[in-house]
Amino acid sequence: MTEQRDEVRQDAVERAWGELVAAARRTVTDGLVVGTSGNVSVRVGGTILVTPSGVPYDRLGPRDAVGVDRDGNRLFGDLAPTSELPMHLAVYRTTDAGAVIHTHAVHATAVSTLVPELPPVHYMAAALGGPARVARYAPYGSDELAENMLRALRDRTGCLLQNHGTVTYGDTLDQAYDRTAQLEWMSRLWLTASAIPGHTPTLLSAGQLREAEDRLRGYGRQ
Repeated sequence: MTEQRDEVRQDAVERAWGELVAAARRTVTDGLVVGTSGNVSVRVGGTILVTPSGVPYDRLGPRDAVGVDRDGNRLFGDLAPTSELPMHLAVYRTTDAGAVIHTHAVHATAVSTLVPELPPVHYMAAALGGPARVARYAPYGSDELAENMLRALRDRTGCLLQNHGTVTYGDTLDQAYDRTAQLEWMSRLWLTASAIPGHTPTLLSAGQLREAEDRLRGYGRQ
């Protein structure tokens, strides 16, 4: 019975790693990262799979899987985990996240240099719990950055990192990725609308966002 459980767990890890690599490659294809910037993680039970540091995603294979526990202790893998491991672990320790995605998306990063939070120009802000806040700048890979990120993520599932990029999380990789894509799209939308001389974008009220959140909660359900 123990061997059977181990086989089931190994199958789950292998499947999750394949999905993680696919999501990481998608961040490159969709222009959310350049080179080896950004990172992705997914939780399988007590194991957190993370992209390794400094390895192009198109070179990753099944043997390159890296797994750590919630304290960052290496469980398996020969490659070094992402340098942003403190951010990923901070999310898993404080939420019920199943996956975390960090990118250097250009429009979202641009917004992070201009305002303390992304103005609510679209109702999809409600999908993140409200307007995405900007976490104060700190060196990449630092515990300080992880702490700043957690403050920005309070009651949110996504935030901007000042002069750096984005972080989102979700129950699944697909959900985390969708939130990343929406955050980048809303950032581009606000930058585009704000660039029109003599005009100021209209913004949604807190009440309008709450209404959108209620509607989105039941979206796609029978």
